[in-house]
Amino acid sequence: MPTAAARFADFAVSLTYDAIPPEAVAAAKLHLLDTLGCALASHAVGLATEGTRIMSAQGGSAAATLIGGGERVPAPSAAFANAMLAHGLDFDDTHSGSMTHVSAVVGPAALAAGEARGADGRTAIAAIVAGSEIVTRIGLAVPRRFHARGFHATSVCGVFGAAAAAARLGELALERATSALGIAGSFAGGLFAYLDEGTATKPVHPAWAAHGGVLAAELAGHGAEGPSTVLEGRFGLYHAFVDAEPGSVDLETQLRDLGSRWETPRIAYKPYPACHFVHASVGAAASLRDAIDLGEVEAIEVTIPEAAVPIVLEPADVKRAPRSEYEGKFSLPFCVAAMLATGRVDVATFGPDALADETIRELARKVTYRVHDYASWPGAYPGGIRVTLRGGRVLEADQPYQLGSPENPMAREQIVEKFRGNASLALGDADVEALESAIDALEQQDGLAHAVEPLRRARTS
Repeated sequence: MPTAAARFADFAVSLTYDAIPPEAVAAAKLHLLDTLGCALASHAVGLATEGTRIMSAQGGSAAATLIGGGERVPAPSAAFANAMLAHGLDFDDTHSGSMTHVSAVVGPAALAAGEARGADGRTAIAAIVAGSEIVTRIGLAVPRRFHARGFHATSVCGVFGAAAAAARLGELALERATSALGIAGSFAGGLFAYLDEGTATKPVHPAWAAHGGVLAAELAGHGAEGPSTVLEGRFGLYHAFVDAEPGSVDLETQLRDLGSRWETPRIAYKPYPACHFVHASVGAAASLRDAIDLGEVEAIEVTIPEAAVPIVLEPADVKRAPRSEYEGKFSLPFCVAAMLATGRVDVATFGPDALADETIRELARKVTYRVHDYASWPGAYPGGIRVTLRGGRVLEADQPYQLGSPENPMAREQIVEKFRGNASLALGDADVEALESAIDALEQQDGLAHAVEPLRRARTS
C-alpha cells in the first residue's frame, strides 16, 4: 500500500475545482478573505512586520506579492512575510479538532506559489482546499498531542499543507509531490516556549511553515528527494514529535475518506483577536455584561477544558496582569475583564492603555477558574463564566461552542464586515472593495497577480 505521504500527495495533485463541493469552495474563499484582512490589519498596526522588512531587503526574483512591500519577491519569501502578518494579531481562523491555524499557512503559501506559477483562480482554490484538508487530518490523527509536548501544531502540520498546495500549483508529478511532503517534514517545528515570557514569537510559526512548504515543493520540482515514510515511519513525524511507536497512530481514518469528507468548512472563524481558548468565556461574558454593575462584582469564575489551563490561565499571577500585548492575547482573566469593562475585545484591547487600565486589571485579579469536561471539546473551544455579585447574586453563562464554530457560526455578513474593518486599516475604500470582489470571484480569475495587486499598497496606520 502507498505511504501516507504518497496518498496525501495523490489527493493534492489530482484534486480539481469541479470535484470540490460548493460549500467547501465557498469556505475556502471566505477563509482566504478573512486571512487577508487579518494580515492587512497586522501590517497597519505594525505587528509581525519584521518578515516583510527582511524579505523586502533580501530582494530576488519578482515572483509574488509582498503585503505592504510595494514589490514582488520570490515565492517562499512572500509566503513567509504574508503568513507572519496573517497570524500577527491572532485573529485568524482555527480548526478546532486538529488545533491548527490553517489558513494563515495555506492561504499565503498558495497565493505566493500560484502567483509565481501564473496559476488561475480555480487551481488556486483546489490547492487551498487540498492543503487545508491535509493540515487538519495530520493534526486530527493525534489530537492535542503536539500541544502536550510543547509543539505548535500550526507549524508542525501546516508545512505539509503548504507543500501540498504548492505542489498542486507547480503541477508536480505524484513522485515529486510525495518528495515535497517528505522534505517538508524536515522543516516542521514551532515551540510554545514564547508563553513563558509573552514574546511575539508565535507569528513566526505559520510563516516558517508557509515558507518551508513552498520551498519544499520547489526543491522537489528540481529533483530533491524526500522520504515517503515521513509521517508514519520509524523516524517520521509522529515518532519524533509525539513519541509514537510506528503503527500506533491511526492515519487510515484520516486517509480513507479524502475527497468525501471535507474539513475545510469546519474551520472556525475568530470574532476576537486572541487565543481561541478564551473565546467562549469572553462570549459568555458579553452575554451577561448588560446585567452587571462592575462595582458589585465580587468574584469571577471561568470554566474551561483542562488543556487550556497552561496556555491561558497559568501561571495565574502573570495571566491576571499581562506584561505585553501578546501576553494579553493569551490571558483569559484579562480578556474576560476587558469584555466586562469595555464591552469589546478587539485590536485596541491589547494596546498599552488597555493593559494598564486599572478597572480591567482589578477585574482580572478577581478571576479564578474551574476545569470542566465539556462534551464539545476538542471539536470546539468551549467555556463559560460565573459572576458573583455583592449580596450573593450569581449570574452564569456558558458556550459549549464558541461563536464562529460550525455549530455556532458567524454569518457570512459578519465575516465580510470583519474583513472590511481589518482591511480598511491598511487600504483605501476602492482597494478594499477590489480585493473583496476579486477573492469572492476567485474562480473567475485568469491569474492571481491582478487579484492580489491591492495588497502591495497596504499602508501603516
